[in-house]
Amino acid sequence: MPLVKTFEELLSWKKARELNKFIYTETLKPTFAKDFALKDQIRRSSTSIMSNIAEGFERQTNKEFARFLYISRGSCAEVRSLLHVGIK
Repeated sequence: MPLVKTFEELLSWKKARELNKFIYTETLKPTFAKDFALKDQIRRSSTSIMSNIAEGFERQTNKEFARFLYISRGSCAEVRSLLHVGIK
């Protein structure tokens, strides 16, 4: 099995990117359109998921990567929670 050389090759990063695209598309809809704070927060949270995966990977140690994956997981929970707010 070949080693992953860039974070863009990671399945977790690819899935986070898909989620980010979904969030950006959904927040253009009327449910989110007028709630600027909610729209901004959920977009930042979804971006944080993929950013933390990338940053952790680039740290080049398993310990640091694991740390940033935990942070990313927290951002996933934040997105889920905000979706509950947005989908009333």
